[in-house]
Amino acid sequence: MSDTEAAHDQNFETAHAGASLTFPMQCSALRKNGHVVIKGRPCKIVDMSTSKTGKHGHAKVHLVAIDIFTGKKYEDISPSTHNMDVPNVQRNEYQLVNIDDGFLNLMSNDGSSKDDVKVPEGEIGEQISSQFDDGKDLMVTIVSAMNEEQAISFKEAPQGK
Repeated sequence: MSDTEAAHDQNFETAHAGASLTFPMQCSALRKNGHVVIKGRPCKIVDMSTSKTGKHGHAKVHLVAIDIFTGKKYEDISPSTHNMDVPNVQRNEYQLVNIDDGFLNLMSNDGSSKDDVKVPEGEIGEQISSQFDDGKDLMVTIVSAMNEEQAISFKEAPQGK
């Protein structure tokens, strides 16, 4: 193999971290209660309407969506034939082991620990903290999308586990 060949022989098997944060989906295929990226934020679609085809040929889709982490409302209008990014959203349930310095110490079902999720602000964070302080075993649901994570709900763990 010559030097110029070696310089062009690259390995593309590994992708950078941003590779699977989102995937494209045609605007007309999006659905209410689905997810979409608006202004760089992962959002849940709460309302959408499609306008008629205008004289220039494209039906427009009007999206109203709520940021899944901040609760902020976003709106966007896009031609129905164009692609929009859809975030890969994961929900995982963890057992709450401890609350330390404003962070939740969590354990997954396979026994691995996770301690990089902050106690959520507001009422849900206060409820998690007070019930944990009362000695209850809690299961916390964590939503993750686009390199962000947040506790969105919790329940008391079933006894006998």
